[in-house]
Amino acid sequence: ERRMATGRPSPLAHLSDPSSPYAECHIKMASLQKAIAGRGTARPSLPARASRRTVVRATASQSEQPSVLSSLARKAAAASAAAVISVSSLAGAPAIASEFDVLAEATPSTHYYVDDASVLSRATRGDIDKKLKLLEIETGYRVTAVTVRKLEFEPDTYVFADKVLEGWYPTAEDGDKRGVVVIVTSAKEGAITGGKSFMSSLGDDLLESLSVDNIPIFTEQEKYNQCVESVVDRIRAQLNGNEVPAAPQRETVNTGRTYKTKEEVEKSKTVTSTVVATLLIIAVVVPMLQYYGYTARD
Repeated sequence: ERRMATGRPSPLAHLSDPSSPYAECHIKMASLQKAIAGRGTARPSLPARASRRTVVRATASQSEQPSVLSSLARKAAAASAAAVISVSSLAGAPAIASEFDVLAEATPSTHYYVDDASVLSRATRGDIDKKLKLLEIETGYRVTAVTVRKLEFEPDTYVFADKVLEGWYPTAEDGDKRGVVVIVTSAKEGAITGGKSFMSSLGDDLLESLSVDNIPIFTEQEKYNQCVESVVDRIRAQLNGNEVPAAPQRETVNTGRTYKTKEEVEKSKTVTSTVVATLLIIAVVVPMLQYYGYTARD
């Protein structure tokens, strides 16, 4: 038996006695305490579950990270490929040249034109190559047509044409039978120059007609294809000894007045008033005469 320090029996000593009526209750309470203690000891397993969840999430995030990186890599590769394609397309496209590019242009050997202004159609380019190549074969004269959008550093078209000729044919012997036709689209003007034999074969009259008639008339109307073709046709006919086509004529524009004078307006008013008055008289008098005739007969 449990006893207190005072020597008196413990008030709970009777619970441990099997013969006590409270012994069964004591046993149930003991088993309940054990169950509660068992539950309390099982709770520490929760952090283990949480740790397992953390491990699972970490594993999932690690598995997702390579997929994200691969997606970014694919996007970067696609962007770089698009950039390469765009750069290659721009590199393959013809650039808009300037007068310095024309001066730095190599001596034409394949074509008989340098369309820097991009105003000549495909058909016109083909005709120019065909006609001027045949001219070179037949006569030995080589003519090149040059179109420039604008002259920024050398505003004089004739000086620019001389520079082009000297750049392509540095010596007098090389450029003796060579000619250049320059058309400046923004200024609506042009120039024709060439070697000594070329200029003497064309003659001053034809040169003046080409510079005064063909080039200004067609460039003012922005008919650059027709301008180049007409100049080439007249030069080709002159060098071949054939009849040169006539120069184009400017279209006459009627600049007369399109309004009536005061006298003309007054005259038209008088005529109109007379006609209206006559019609009114007829409309009033004729019915009255008809009515008088019907009543007089009765």
